[in-house]
Amino acid sequence: MPTSSLHAAKRRKNDEFYTQYDDIQKELNHYRSAFEDKIVFCNCDDPYESQFFQYFIRNFNFLKLKKLICTSYGGSSIVGTQLSLFDDKDEPLVSENGYVIEVTEVPMQNGRGITDDDINTLLKSKKRGVKKLKGNGDFRSDECIKYLQECDIVVTNPPFSLFREYVAQLMQYKKKFLIIGNLNAMKYGEIYPYYQSNQIWFGATYFNGGAAYFVGSIDLYDPKKMSNPKNAYIKDGKLYWRVNGVRWYTNLDHHKRHEELDLYALYNPEDYPQYDNYDAIEVSTVNKIPKDYTGVMGVPISFMDKYNPDQFEIIGLSMKAGFGLKSFKFYDDYKEIRQDGTYTGSSGKKTNGNPMLKGKPKKGNYYIDDDGNCSYSLYDRLFIINKRIGGHE
Repeated sequence: MPTSSLHAAKRRKNDEFYTQYDDIQKELNHYRSAFEDKIVFCNCDDPYESQFFQYFIRNFNFLKLKKLICTSYGGSSIVGTQLSLFDDKDEPLVSENGYVIEVTEVPMQNGRGITDDDINTLLKSKKRGVKKLKGNGDFRSDECIKYLQECDIVVTNPPFSLFREYVAQLMQYKKKFLIIGNLNAMKYGEIYPYYQSNQIWFGATYFNGGAAYFVGSIDLYDPKKMSNPKNAYIKDGKLYWRVNGVRWYTNLDHHKRHEELDLYALYNPEDYPQYDNYDAIEVSTVNKIPKDYTGVMGVPISFMDKYNPDQFEIIGLSMKAGFGLKSFKFYDDYKEIRQDGTYTGSSGKKTNGNPMLKGKPKKGNYYIDDDGNCSYSLYDRLFIINKRIGGHE
């Protein structure tokens, strides 16, 4: 049945947006030594559809894996619709049950590299192939948690709608992981403290132009009826959707994380205004970080793509929660004003924890006190110190 938009799928908690093989390979190339003699668990992955399964099964011997486990969720609207799970003589797919495959060795027919025939033979093997779970394969189920406890590293693309809960489970069981999430997820109150304490960081690569997800056949989704058809494209009869602001989240170290960010700009008060409500300066883009400023700087959250913990210290995040920085509250003499000069809301007053700058912005609302002084709110900012000159080595 066609759907009108990807947003409709999200409202139904349908997060079956399958990552492409090339994106997985590009990121995994940075962690080859981390997987030797390890048990890898892909706990949101139908082995017949998931490119994570394809990557690890094709590279099982090269990475010297000890074991690969993949579990699929039985409530998926896509599982089993692109490829037949079983021959006609075998049992049909039961949507209420999830499926699992456990691989401890991958024999190669030609002795040189694994082929599609090798994979198909493995998947359909009665002894070593896909098995039905007792439950639906939800990553929170007792059945899947037992697999989680057994594994060393989790690699998958979890449901974005359950990202908070998913990460909390990984941290609870102290697992190494490499997963995909939305950029803005790093601002969640349940996740950001792990960033500040260097327990979670971004991966070695990111998705230029947005990540391309396989979302189903053209029989399931009609790209012409989507809210933004420019983000959709068809390849080999399958529909893909570009999703902006996607990042790899991990606690596996990689060399890109320790690359020095070259700084060229010099501080001056005119180009780096002071915030009204935080004792910090505004740095509008990462390439404008001054190399000689010793105090606190507010930078866009995209700074995390360049964050080197040896070079910088993260001391806080804006938003209402504050996270170690005093949250700002407007008093009665401040009003929120629209561009046409009218007040917003019933009272015009607003509480906002984001950094504020003086002057009227080109777009958006601004704030004015009884004396006519204007301030406007910026997007969320990370607050950092250059450890080389102003922080703590």
